[in-house]
This record gives sequence, structure tokens and C-alpha cells, in this order.
Amino acid sequence: MEGKIIFKSQEESVELSMNQEASILSALKKASGVDSPNLEFTDNLEFGDFSSNIAMSIFANQESRIRNQGIKSTIHDSQFKSPHKLAENIVNKLKSDKELSKIVDRIETAGPGFINFWLKKDVLVDNLIQIDKEKEDYGKSKIGNGKTLVIDYSSPNIAKPFGIGHLRSTVIGQAIYNLYKFLGYKTIGDNHLGDWGTQFGKLLYMIDLKKTKDYSIDNLEKLYVEFHNLVKDDESLEKHAREWFKKLEDGESIARTVWKQCINVSLNEFNRIYDMLNVKIDNAFGESFYEEEMREMQNDPKISKFLVDGEDGKSKVIDLTSIGITTPLMFLKSDGGTTYATRDLATIVFRVKKYNPDIIVYEVGVEQRLHFKQLFAAAKILNLINDDVELVHTAHGLYLAPDGKKFSTRGGKTIKLEEVLDEAIERAKKLGNKDDKTAKDVGIGAIKYFDLMHSVQSNVVFDWEKIMNMEGNSGPYLQYTVARCNSVIQKASTFKGQALQDVYSNLNEEESKVLRTLVRFSGIIATAAKSYSPNLLCSYLYDLAQKYNSFYNAHRIIGDTNQEFRIMLTKVTGQVLKNGLKLLGIDTPEKM
Repeated sequence: MEGKIIFKSQEESVELSMNQEASILSALKKASGVDSPNLEFTDNLEFGDFSSNIAMSIFANQESRIRNQGIKSTIHDSQFKSPHKLAENIVNKLKSDKELSKIVDRIETAGPGFINFWLKKDVLVDNLIQIDKEKEDYGKSKIGNGKTLVIDYSSPNIAKPFGIGHLRSTVIGQAIYNLYKFLGYKTIGDNHLGDWGTQFGKLLYMIDLKKTKDYSIDNLEKLYVEFHNLVKDDESLEKHAREWFKKLEDGESIARTVWKQCINVSLNEFNRIYDMLNVKIDNAFGESFYEEEMREMQNDPKISKFLVDGEDGKSKVIDLTSIGITTPLMFLKSDGGTTYATRDLATIVFRVKKYNPDIIVYEVGVEQRLHFKQLFAAAKILNLINDDVELVHTAHGLYLAPDGKKFSTRGGKTIKLEEVLDEAIERAKKLGNKDDKTAKDVGIGAIKYFDLMHSVQSNVVFDWEKIMNMEGNSGPYLQYTVARCNSVIQKASTFKGQALQDVYSNLNEEESKVLRTLVRFSGIIATAAKSYSPNLLCSYLYDLAQKYNSFYNAHRIIGDTNQEFRIMLTKVTGQVLKNGLKLLGIDTPEKM
């Protein structure tokens, strides 16, 4: 879901920490006659701070607009022979806009018809002052006020250890949760635990077969793996597993007692790992939590009228062909037992009733893409949600072993997440972080950042060299940059934070690049949230850190005639890096 930073409307952009985007959009609207002009951050600062392709858009659409709607722009575009000429006309109008001239230093056309804008230096320095004033609140907005987002993430299965495969959903989900909360949304995190289904039938069967009293996570995993080894030679075991799950659904006492013991052991294990990751999820409801909603759905005639017999004549499915999905969604199995889909539909019923959400996000792996496509379609067919409720599946990629192969629980190849985190902490110590707290912050932060820096949809090949790289795009590199900023501030004992407006008239190239990158922070947060792409924030933070370090290496800070300005630049850069890393769930040590 990667994309450019686009401010689609004045209403959205005016909510950001500064209103220059809204001012430019307003001027573009007047100059072009287009109600919703396009405005983006430039990919390269050499081409300005913002860019619009409005001229090319008008030129490309003028014929269809005239033909289909009978509407023309206030600019008589038919007189222009190219989008570049049209862009020049728009620029001439923009240059006469007195309000725009207060914030924009330069406006130019480029390429086939782009319009590029350079902000004035005093606007950039005003932003510097604003960052110092707002500190950890810098970048917040109210664009989500009055809206609710529910996000389903982490969601490990009961009776299995936390493997590295669970990492993506956990850290991506937490980052999305943090981003939306920062934008003013009421956010509700839900750890949808896998405590139901045929997988439990398999486990209950093995526990009964072995007569075991050892309910430790390690032993439960061994039993699960052993079941799949046994079933290779005896497929009838699958039937026994289904029978045991039916006992569980029917409330059979022995099945329920063993099941509850497995849950308690698992929750203790999960919470220990969450503490290591510093992840706190609002709710931890298992699939079994929604039993009441499942019963109500099975007895609801408004739902039953949409159910048809499956191919076996006994199961019940929801036909989705009316909306172009050829594979039906199984609602009830042939023995009357519920399915993964039944439980997910019941969960939607509960969430809509309980939270009245505007958006429900499922931070779940790409393997479930068809399931969620079916689920969302079924929710609409069954009228479980209103048209204004948005259902989103982020479909994250897989975590792969160094050989590029998928980690597999069934094959007994699970890499336990705790072992990975422990090793990360030890590697952080070898980087010179002897203090336990610092080593943990650096090690855990490195693991989180390595995951989040990748596009959500991409697969991630585990690579310790990249994870702990102190000179490249990594968590430790960003944390070290924050520590460097802290060190400069500590040494600047005489810093008073004054006289900024008197010293920035002769900005050098490195200072200018840092300033112009800082002003983008709010827009990056909004785009990363709306595209469910924390990697966009990672890319921004890395870019900012690189630009600051280039400035740091090229120029003297303390003792320079522009000391006050450069110290302030250092201070706010550290602040923005800390704010961004916090949104990613990463702590920043005071020193490294």
C-alpha cells in the first residue's frame, strides 16, 4: 500500500500541524478552477517542497469533461497546446496570489507540466519553533476526531509458542494502532486469540491419547507436531480431531477443563513475550468469546435464508457468486460445527454492536487473503455492517528463514520469538551497549524496525547483519542519531534557544535539507496511517537521520557563530526522530 504523500483536500490538510498545504491547495483551486487539486511532497528536494500535476490532469481530462459533463475549467484549456503551457498559465496566476506569497518563496514549472513550490525559509524556521514548543505532541492532528478504528492484530494460537512468524502482525498492528491514535482516532486493539477450531480437536485427541498432564507450551507444541506426523500414515485421525472439537463446542466437561488449562498456560506465555516487546493490546478475546453471537447467527432467519447446502449436502455455505466470488464461504460443517468464518462473522457482529467502528482492520498474513475477501463480502450480504463501515485486510508478507523458506510449526521448525529477542539483546551488548536497559531497547528496537522498514505486503528474509547495522537503514542507526543529538544538547550548556530569526538568512545546503525534511513529518504520519504502511514512516526517519548526520559531519555546531540555530536544529531533529520511533513502538536510549 505504498504511495506518495498526497493532500487530497483542504479539509484534511488543514488539520495537520501547519497549514501551508491547505494554503497552497486553496491557491491551486482558485488558479485552476478545479475543486480538488492534487498536491504531493516531492520525491527530491531539488524539485521543491511540494508538487502538483494539476495541469497534466486538466489537459488529459478536458475532452471527456466537455463531452460527458459539459464542464470546463475556468481556464480555457482548449487554447493551450500542451500541459506545460497550461502549467505556465496556472503559475502566472499563482504568483499574483498575495496570500500564497506569504508562505511560498518560489513557484516553477518542470517537465511535461509539473508545478513545483518552495516554501519560504521563515515558514521552515517557524516549524522549527513549533516542534520545540509541542515536543512529543508534534505531528499530532485531529483529523480522526469522532471516528473509531478497531484493529485485530497479533492473534497467536493457544497452545503454541510465540514464533517469529507472529512478529509481523504484532509489530505492524501496534504501529498502525499508534499512528491512528496519533491522528485523533478512538483506537481499539483486539488480540483475536486462536482458542477454538479443529486445531484444538487435534490437541485434545493427543492429550487423551498420551494421557499427559504436562500442559507446558513446549509439550503442547510437541503433541501438535506429533499429530501431523501420525496423520500422514492414518488419515482417520482427522475424524477423531473433529469429534473432539465437537465435544468442546458441545460443552463436554473433560474437553472444556483441558482446554481452559491450555489457555491459561498460553496466556501467561504470551504476556511474557508482550512484556519483552513492550506491546500492550487493549483486549485479548479468544474465538470462543463469541459463542453467544455464533448461536444467535445460527438461529437467525435473516441469516439462514442466505445459507445453501454445501457439496456434501450436509454443510451450510454462503453463496458469493452474486458479487463475483466463485468459492463459497463455509458457515457450518457437516456435523453442525462452526468454522473459522462463522467465528469471524460473529466477531464482526460483536464489534459493530460494541464499538460502532468506522474502520475494522485485520493485520493478518497474506495467506488469508481469500478468506478475508470472502468474509467481507459475506458481512455485506448478511447485512452485518453498514455501507459506511470500512473493512481492511493488510495482508502482510511472510517471515522467511535465511534460506528463503517459510518457517513451519507443523514441520517442527518453529524459531521461537523469545530466542530471537534474546539474541538481539546480546548482539546489542556487543555493539557496546553494556547497560541492560539500553541493550534491550537497542536489540528489541532493531528487530521491530527491521520488520517495519519493509513494505507490509513484502516477504522478509531474516538477516542479522542488516538488523544490527550501525551505518545503514536500521533501528540502531536511528537510535544512535537520537543519542548523538542528545549529546550535543548536553554539551551546549549555554544554549538559550533564542535569536533564531536573526541567523537563518544564510542557510547552508545541509541545514536547509534538514529543515525542509522536518516540515514533512505530519504529512508522512497521515499517509502512513491511511495506507497502513509504517514503512513509509521508517523511510522518512532514515532520510531525516541521514540528512542530519551529513549536516553534523560537515559543520561545527557548538562555538559556531550560528550556534543557537544549529543547536535548535539538533534539538528538534532528535525530538522528531523520537516521536517517529515511538509511533513505531521503539524506545530511544538517552545515550549509546
